[in-house]
Amino acid sequence: QVQLVESGGGSVQAGGSLRLSCVVFGYTSCSRVLNWYRQALGQEREFVSSIDSSGRTSYADSVKGRFTTSRDNAKNTVLLQMNSLKPDDTAMYYCKSLPCNTWGRGTQVTVSS
Repeated sequence: QVQLVESGGGSVQAGGSLRLSCVVFGYTSCSRVLNWYRQALGQEREFVSSIDSSGRTSYADSVKGRFTTSRDNAKNTVLLQMNSLKPDDTAMYYCKSLPCNTWGRGTQVTVSS
């Protein structure tokens, strides 16, 4: 059994920053890769970032250069530092662990212009 709990969402003005956190409870073998996804109202869920157990990262083009993901394996935590936020970044942000395909419940990010 694995559970993911996200936190750190909130409301900010455009240009601001937020840092999201996702804590993994349970089997660490289920969290070799930790991804962030987001879903805006009325839209499909989309990939944001990924980090594997070695620290290799990948990002969606829309967030490259603004978002940074990192992980603390000792604390079973993955972070998403979001800078230069735009109104288009407004969405519910979800953490997902692989290979177990477990999702968290999400944390809301709202960016106002």
